[in-house]
Amino acid sequence: MKLFLKIGVLGLSLLFVGACDNENATGPEETTVSINKIMPLGASRVEGARPVFESYRYDLWIDLKENGWTFDFIGTRLDQASYPPHEGDEFDKDHEGRSGWTSGQILNGIEGWLSDLSSPDIVLFSSPGGNDGLNGLPYEQAVSNINSIIDILQANNPDVTVIIEQMAPGRSDIMNAELTTYFEKMQQEVENIATDQTTSTSQVIAVDMYSEFKDSYLSDEVHYNEEGADFIANRYYDELINVLEE
Repeated sequence: MKLFLKIGVLGLSLLFVGACDNENATGPEETTVSINKIMPLGASRVEGARPVFESYRYDLWIDLKENGWTFDFIGTRLDQASYPPHEGDEFDKDHEGRSGWTSGQILNGIEGWLSDLSSPDIVLFSSPGGNDGLNGLPYEQAVSNINSIIDILQANNPDVTVIIEQMAPGRSDIMNAELTTYFEKMQQEVENIATDQTTSTSQVIAVDMYSEFKDSYLSDEVHYNEEGADFIANRYYDELINVLEE
């Protein structure tokens, strides 16, 4: 990867770490007994930085509300951005996204976050290994970390459903040969992970976020605009309706 490109992408992946940390309260939410406890897990594409770029969570929340599902987003992070109420309800801002974080950092934190929460029924695992690729970290280590994260989720709840992304690409002008190869390998790897990690009680489901994804869905080199967030939310919703409990 050319040096100027790596620096530019790395800057984007880390740009909002400090800003988002200042805007997000960290701490355990109240234990919930509701069904369909959904943990959005990942990095900046989960966290968002409205109004600069969007997370898919708000659009997914609206999709679920409009279709009558009972659910609860859970996480130790509290999004402080402003979102309009929908049908009189305030957006459920809880999540487990941290801008700029790699798979190794998520792996190091996941057990602690789970200990502060009621166990998730469903985990939405966003862009696994994405920041590893942007930062030029070893592919094999990212794969190992992703598998270990899922192991921990299943140890916490043997019945957990993990929906793991075949992640959307970055903007075409940054997708040089090295980064494109990384993304393409990870798309296939996610399918392998889903097959290998599924147990008799815990589904691991790959969701295709890259087919038909367009540059026009991005607000910058890697983050979603409103149209992109809606695209990702719709792909998640199409999978969730098959696993949500009535």
